[in-house]
Amino acid sequence: MAIVDDEALVRAALRSILESSGDIDVVADCDGHDAVAAVTAAWPGLVLLDAVMPPPDDGLTVLRALRALPSPPPVAMLTAFDTSEHIHRAMAAGATGFLLKDTAVGTLIDAVRVMAAGGTVFTPTVSRAVVDGFLGDPAADPAGVTSAGRYGRSDQPSGHGSGPGTGPDGTAAGPPYAAALAPLTGRERDVLALLAAGLPNAVIAAELGISVGTVKDHVRAVLRKLAAPNRVAAAVVAHRAGLVRVPE
Repeated sequence: MAIVDDEALVRAALRSILESSGDIDVVADCDGHDAVAAVTAAWPGLVLLDAVMPPPDDGLTVLRALRALPSPPPVAMLTAFDTSEHIHRAMAAGATGFLLKDTAVGTLIDAVRVMAAGGTVFTPTVSRAVVDGFLGDPAADPAGVTSAGRYGRSDQPSGHGSGPGTGPDGTAAGPPYAAALAPLTGRERDVLALLAAGLPNAVIAAELGISVGTVKDHVRAVLRKLAAPNRVAAAVVAHRAGLVRVPE
């Protein structure tokens, strides 16, 4: 993995913490200016990126540059601030995770392992801000679900929950997000629910008793059917449709 932060002391501390795990190899660490060069030289399996760095090489600018690379690595944002603005912009730019700098050492190491394996991780306060922000902001439409005619009728039931158009806790699932799930098969919904919980493909496979390759096929189908650019966008659609609950 690679660490990108404008403070050398922070990079050194993160490297020491992560490499103490015994199974995480930090192949590069640098500031925002050198991020693209370092990543293209080392091609790490994950980039841990400081979300708040001084311009012109701020976190979002670097994130967009990394995501524009051929076969870009997953990028997790690390910050001292859990503001919705930072989170939403990072998600829109393709971040696969968002961690606070006060995250416990063990939690940080576990999160890096999950994201390196293909999962999506948000610390609990960030998870709440992510979903609450999208649920409360009609302009935040990560998969373009509300585009006219994309999913046809918006009053179709999701097929999950206690009744038509309801989520697992009986609350209303906001149309047209419930209708967005209509094209998915039952197995694809199962995969989406576990994906939305942040689980990597290997864990989803174990949970459902199928191969990792089959999970990848289902994930590709889910992203295609939802017109979602990445797993995070698909997870937000799942939350908005009431397929999964947000942890308190």
